[in-house]
Amino acid sequence: MNTQSFQINRRRFLKATAAISAATGVPAWFLEQDRAQAAAPKPLGPNDKPGIALVGCGGQGRGDCGAARRFGEVIAVCDVDQSHADSAAQQFKSGEKVPAVYTDFRKLMERDDVHVIVTGTPDHWHTLVNLLAVKTGKDVYSEKPLTLCIDEGKRLVKAVRENQRILQVGSQQRSDAKFRLACELVRNGRIGKLQHMIVGLPTGPKGGPFQSIPIPESLNWDFYLGQAPKMDYVGEVEIKKAPDGTETKNYRAKCAHWDFRWWYCFSGGQMTDWGAHHNDIAQWGNGTERSGPVEIDGKSLSEMTPGGFTAAANYRINMKYANGVTMTIVDENTGTDRNVVGNANRTPNGIQFLGSDGWVFVTRGSIKASKPELLDTPLPEDRPVKLYKSSDHMGNFFDCVRSRKDPVCDVEIGHRSISVAHLGVISVRMNQPLKWNPDTEQFTGANAAAANQWIVREQRKPYDYSFIA
Repeated sequence: MNTQSFQINRRRFLKATAAISAATGVPAWFLEQDRAQAAAPKPLGPNDKPGIALVGCGGQGRGDCGAARRFGEVIAVCDVDQSHADSAAQQFKSGEKVPAVYTDFRKLMERDDVHVIVTGTPDHWHTLVNLLAVKTGKDVYSEKPLTLCIDEGKRLVKAVRENQRILQVGSQQRSDAKFRLACELVRNGRIGKLQHMIVGLPTGPKGGPFQSIPIPESLNWDFYLGQAPKMDYVGEVEIKKAPDGTETKNYRAKCAHWDFRWWYCFSGGQMTDWGAHHNDIAQWGNGTERSGPVEIDGKSLSEMTPGGFTAAANYRINMKYANGVTMTIVDENTGTDRNVVGNANRTPNGIQFLGSDGWVFVTRGSIKASKPELLDTPLPEDRPVKLYKSSDHMGNFFDCVRSRKDPVCDVEIGHRSISVAHLGVISVRMNQPLKWNPDTEQFTGANAAAANQWIVREQRKPYDYSFIA
């Protein structure tokens, strides 16, 4: 290449980089460093097209499976709602080939031509599906939150390691350059000594009271409930009157599909939903992604509606880490006296890192700092901490399926991140300050005996661990 051509290509690159920087909000120096260290992706071999199966065919599961489809062939789908499974099969057909439809994931796991499981079920089913997948030799892309309780995470980490499987948790913010940049700035001392973190989460709903409504014919409600305690299928009833006086009833379920996450028996509300994402980034920035806090003090700040959703909607949780860093987890309508971004009485959705020399705030689509130079000044190439780089979360998973290396959000990181949320939920429900040993994963000190009972959830038979034996 002659000098003139090189200069033209260089100008084009700089112009393109500037455009990408403006569009993404990530400084140009960070993009250029990424480009310089980027490795060429491993090419797919002629037989390197894994068979993919989707378990849990709701909107998020189908979205994940659509991303996975770029790297393999969807050959099976499974859902306890027959209508969801049938619809997914049509969505993922290839030509005349339609994925096989299952309503019991255990049958699907018997197939040797299924290499990858995409788990998109409600939260309380993640662990049993993922455990059986790794035990039958499949790699897993699992939606977050990874587990329903801390004990499930400990079991899953052990099973993934023993069976030498790859498991990527769907905490896709780790594959977003803005979040990695924020964590690298913090980890490399750009804001001085990290002192405090604020995790702002959306406020949960307080709907209800609800009433029993008919179960759709396509839905196996008992299977959907799984390990959760028996409960009625509930929702809202809308009555419409025709001009002739006849009435028709329309039913809107409030206990299944999208709304499962507001029920404690299935999930933990926004604390484990959005909290699974933002706590993961807080842990990454603090360098504690394989550990956790040592003190937790949570409070619910409003009463839930009797007969309605049961996961806390408004809350404030204060935590402390062994390195002295403190953290506040709060819903966006509560506010926090240490908030430095936006309205002091309303906490923005995202993660704020406060240090001795400034602050950085990051959320989806935006990164801000107390001074422009905190973002604009490049970190040195030989900086002490360079975090795991992924720019395609699903692509990173399939790269690791081939290489057998750990993905950017492996099973232990996912377990530790959601454990932070579980600890918050436990403290809020107990209304007690608690001490936690992240090495033994047990509560210690006052209230430990009572708190340790919350590490495990009682599983309704037959949907306990014997269900996948």
